[in-house]
Amino acid sequence: MDRFEAMSFFVTAVDLGSFSAVARKLGTPLPTISRKVAELEQHLNARLLVRSTRKLTLTEAGQSYLSACRTILDQVGDAERNASGEYSTPRGDMVVTAPIVFGRLHLLPVVNDFLAAFPEIHIKLILSDLNLHLIDNRIDIALRIGHLPDSSLVATPIGTTCRVYCGSPAYFAGAGKPRKPEDLADHACVSFEALASRETWTFASHRGQRPDRHIDIRPRLSVNTAEAAIDAAIAGVGVTHVLCYQVARAVELGSLTLVLRDFEPEPMPVSVVHAGQKMQPIKIRRFIEFCVPRLRDALAGDKDRLMIDTATRTIGTKPS
Repeated sequence: MDRFEAMSFFVTAVDLGSFSAVARKLGTPLPTISRKVAELEQHLNARLLVRSTRKLTLTEAGQSYLSACRTILDQVGDAERNASGEYSTPRGDMVVTAPIVFGRLHLLPVVNDFLAAFPEIHIKLILSDLNLHLIDNRIDIALRIGHLPDSSLVATPIGTTCRVYCGSPAYFAGAGKPRKPEDLADHACVSFEALASRETWTFASHRGQRPDRHIDIRPRLSVNTAEAAIDAAIAGVGVTHVLCYQVARAVELGSLTLVLRDFEPEPMPVSVVHAGQKMQPIKIRRFIEFCVPRLRDALAGDKDRLMIDTATRTIGTKPS
């Protein structure tokens, strides 16, 4: 039995959820995969997986063995990458993840330029508003918005972003502009569920005094993506609550107007994070060196666009 191959089949089956998925991904006959994992269990004299027609479930022994298999396979992968020059020459595959709108607006252009500069690197870009686990999902680089929990991950700060409140000029022409958070009780609101609960928005006390306060709102429309919330606000449905980089361009064009600037919560940090490997592939170092200054410039540009709105429409200012 090729134990290394069997371990690889076992780990991939857990990741994909079924032997059939492994067979499709690897182009290996299903009976071969099933037999290899069964031989591995026989060699260990332990049941690793509980098989059913719908899914695979790890046993207690399988859970601990899975962790050991991942470590072994990663070490072998590191040795192969070292031998092939990946630690001395920027080459190979990378997986990068970022929030959907930030990734599309700011990270994707940087990735495109990076690929042009480093032709031997291939990137899989995963845009998701979920904070995907780097180790479990085999992600090399992640862009995170918000305060980071203590962990073994290494973070490089690239700036901050803030939560803003906005609506279309046409909507405010008819409904008036809210001057304080409590005024939203008389306004139609568009809620973006991924940023806050559907019925509660967070505000700072007047002129940034703490603590923050939470205001109940009644959404006229509730959506699950920032793009939908922004489109609805531009269409005049009501006031929405999103991150500043998501609406910076619309604000600059005059499609949206910022309100309640004195009550914006504290800015949130934006960071590039990666696993703190002892021996880091040069492709990761080069990517961080390439993207960090460019993303810092992009965030600074967002703030400049918002200040243009403040200066030209005199909604009220708040120091950044």
